[in-house]
Amino acid sequence: MTRVVVATADVLGASMAGPAIRAWQFASALADAGHEVSLLSTAGCTRESDGRFEVGLLDAPPAGVDVFVVQGSVLQNVPAIANGDACVVVDLYDPYHLENLELSRDRSHRDRMAVVHNATAILNRAMRRGDFFLTASEKQRDFWIGALASLGRVNALTYDADPSLRSLLDLVPFGVSSEPPARTVPAIKGVMPGIGADDVVLLWGGGLYNWFDPQTLVRAVDVVRQTRDDVRLVFLGGKHPNPNVPAMRTAAETRSLSDELGLTGKHVFFNEGWVPYDDRGSFLLDADIGVSTHLDHVETAFSFRTRILDYLWAGLPVVATGGDVFSEVISESGIGRTVPAEDVEALAVALLSLIVDADARRACADASRGLAQAYRWDAVLQPLLAFCADPRRAPDLLDEVARYNLDRPFEPVRAPTPEAGWRGEVALAKQYLDKGGAGLLLRRAANRAVKLARGNRS
Repeated sequence: MTRVVVATADVLGASMAGPAIRAWQFASALADAGHEVSLLSTAGCTRESDGRFEVGLLDAPPAGVDVFVVQGSVLQNVPAIANGDACVVVDLYDPYHLENLELSRDRSHRDRMAVVHNATAILNRAMRRGDFFLTASEKQRDFWIGALASLGRVNALTYDADPSLRSLLDLVPFGVSSEPPARTVPAIKGVMPGIGADDVVLLWGGGLYNWFDPQTLVRAVDVVRQTRDDVRLVFLGGKHPNPNVPAMRTAAETRSLSDELGLTGKHVFFNEGWVPYDDRGSFLLDADIGVSTHLDHVETAFSFRTRILDYLWAGLPVVATGGDVFSEVISESGIGRTVPAEDVEALAVALLSLIVDADARRACADASRGLAQAYRWDAVLQPLLAFCADPRRAPDLLDEVARYNLDRPFEPVRAPTPEAGWRGEVALAKQYLDKGGAGLLLRRAANRAVKLARGNRS
């Protein structure tokens, strides 16, 4: 049994955003595997334990921990974790320094530069300390390998330990529950004023962040309603459960646009709060199509839209902007439609193709439910479970020469000069034995003797 602390910088409560949900699932799977687990937050905790693991706040690292699994700014908030000897698993599923490029757009130049710089510095610190890293897609993995390489973590020791680097950085996507969604509360149809039991509901299953493009979706709904008056778009994520996440410009602009087009309360609806995690299935089951639209920028390229996993879990057809990892999945698996960024007409056509064709909608829904099986938490978490069953420090973090180099990631260093005299000879012989055994030692000794003999003759 391994003593594991899963630590998040997100709020743990009845309502939770993606990072907290992911941390909860990590803790659940590790506890079910027989480990002693604590799930702790540096941001706030009102959620109670279900009896399988401890839940609470993280102010200082507990004693006797074998593995810390950390997200976001945890190592920045609790630096004693990085200074200890426990194994550290760093979850890199959210490249939030890229998100901050959009999130900080409305700030002054000086503030914006600082925000992005600090996010990058926090991630770099985590990458220099982690013993094992998790990423959400193969495209993300390529991105993070580049980042790790630039910091010196792709080196002779990590490469020799595993040339594929899977033992350093492996794939753990966001997942879905193995239990199907259930109705726990009245949700959307026949409940929200203005939405009837037979209306077609388009569900935006999360927050309105600045890197998304809900305005194009609202304009497309304005086009669709000219043909289908029964279409209803519901934005599910209102006020974020984490008080540290500011109100987004995009949220205000989207509501303003909806008001301007006369859609609010008729064809476009905004949930003011955040749906409790345990009740989200009720809202998903009251939807007909899951939607996600975003802008064309670097955040999109390396994102992993966790809300789409909920759409798969509920067996929803998906209509989304192309350009991210899931656009390829949608196209290849037949779970829905993808459209170019900021193309109102193409989005309206895609939505109508599923709204008017119930058979196509059912086919996409069946494909969505089938694809969800590949993303079950018990399947995608296997790399994390395997590491915690046999935790190990990264080889370069334990090597004196490697540590010297890692402290100078942007400076050339000289190979250490062998020690002179008999101590140097002994050290060199030991290196040969460690690397290739007695055979290598004898060959190198013979070569050395030949060179010495030639030198004496000259």
